[in-house]
Amino acid sequence: MAEDKPKTVDDVKSLVEDKGIRFIRLWFTDILGQLKSFSINAGELEDAFEGGMGFDGSSITGFNAIEESDMIAMPDAATFAVIPWRPEDKGVGRMFCDVVTPDREPYEGDPRHVLRRMLQRAERLGFDTFNVGPELEYFYFRSARPENGAGPEILDEGGYFDLTTLDAGSDVRRETVLALEELGIHVEYTHHEVGPSQHEIDMR
Repeated sequence: MAEDKPKTVDDVKSLVEDKGIRFIRLWFTDILGQLKSFSINAGELEDAFEGGMGFDGSSITGFNAIEESDMIAMPDAATFAVIPWRPEDKGVGRMFCDVVTPDREPYEGDPRHVLRRMLQRAERLGFDTFNVGPELEYFYFRSARPENGAGPEILDEGGYFDLTTLDAGSDVRRETVLALEELGIHVEYTHHEVGPSQHEIDMR
């Protein structure tokens, strides 16, 4: 499980220095939930926290047209985590960002802002708790584009809740859970799904 998560800007700065983090990826999503990212050097961290990092939002789905495309990504210190699948030497961290306008107003197309507005509305309606239990279902392929031109090559022939042998699918699912836990994401359970090479991870 991940160590105590940083809560403040100073926590993040200390962690970056202590672990020798070289790059920080700033993450946000477009209106469809597609993850977007750009990377800054650790030396830019102070400026990122103070004023955010500007980017052109005109090519991001659901963001502004080109004539009003300037956007600012404001990193959220409480979301900082070291990315476990990157090398430890000159490692990589990540933070989710709020997207704001040059006037420092929340951008109405930022999904984080949309979620906050919905939570506030739910609270006004008397709902004071919001529980989420994601169930991620996906396939593992040995190759998505085999040389013979056939469809993707699966890793196993298992079915729902089958106990498969210790094949590549089982190993990759295990590594996925360990990586999620290093990021501070609790996994309740995992299992094989209905289709061949289909797997599920439940987080509640």
